[in-house]
Amino acid sequence: MPELRYDPFKERWVIIATERARRPEDFEVQIEERKLIVCPFCYGHEDKTPPEVFSIRPDGSAPNTPGWRVRVTPNKYPALKVEGTVEREGVGLFDKVSGIGAHEVVVETPHHDLSLADLSLEEIRDVLIAYRERILDLRKDVRLRYILVFKNHRSQAGASLSHSHSQIIATPLIPIVIVQELSVARDYFLKKERCILCDIIRQELYFKERIVFDDGKYIMWCPFASCFPFECWLLPKAHKHDFAELTDGELLDVARALKEMLLRIKILLNDPPYNFVLHTVPNLVPRPGKPEYWGTIKYDFHWHIELVPRLTKIAGFEWGSGFYINPTPPEIAASLLRDVKLIL
Repeated sequence: MPELRYDPFKERWVIIATERARRPEDFEVQIEERKLIVCPFCYGHEDKTPPEVFSIRPDGSAPNTPGWRVRVTPNKYPALKVEGTVEREGVGLFDKVSGIGAHEVVVETPHHDLSLADLSLEEIRDVLIAYRERILDLRKDVRLRYILVFKNHRSQAGASLSHSHSQIIATPLIPIVIVQELSVARDYFLKKERCILCDIIRQELYFKERIVFDDGKYIMWCPFASCFPFECWLLPKAHKHDFAELTDGELLDVARALKEMLLRIKILLNDPPYNFVLHTVPNLVPRPGKPEYWGTIKYDFHWHIELVPRLTKIAGFEWGSGFYINPTPPEIAASLLRDVKLIL
């Protein structure tokens, strides 16, 4: 019997279509990657990108030359521009804000044919350090209210280049998805003086059926109301509100858990297209009129990574109703992911 499940954190309903349950071999994804004669992200092609804004260079080499392990540059075709001031304007019943922000590319490795899952723990930690350092730097700009880190793996998930990379977009507004999470977390805390995701983690650890792994510090979990087949989240078990506060040592722990999550997805689903997003706190510089709006955020919000394999497509029903149809119950997805044999 199909089920409608409600997610109290995302505040949305999902249809779990149990009668058409699909296993990994039932999904057919055509892998087509764009072929480039010259990849701008490879060693020796540093002049093909805008000048780097951050890099990790163990050999002490000069900026914009080979020798890097991770390299961050502005996007050559940015969605938002750094230059200018934030202007807000009403257009009748509508609103308009100037397109101020930042759009950067994190080149995760100099090796063209390696994916993030293939990198060593230290190399993945370096990528996470780049995320942290860019978040901290971009937060110095009071025009920017949120910094979103995300990864599109393969063209079917939105990647325009096959060389492993992720992106950072900073916006002058807090995105509506994040506002919703922040608001739910705040309201829950004001009623119960507890973090909603901490409560969910405790509940899931008790039932165990949707937990993929628990390494003592992080858990991988298929949400009760997953919108997509094999959707999974990575969360710290201890309450932590801000990814950017993690030390290098703590980021090595994140790298270990992230690598396991990526490998389980890669092995079980034959290296599928996927997206992941890092949800952390916004830029907390006081705002005119609302200086303490997120005053309890240190206690109520819980940073996390959400990963969605792109195995199904959103169609008219989802667009028209706001309901998602998931043909793979999260309990089955978690069981199959748990059974993946890993050599780390």
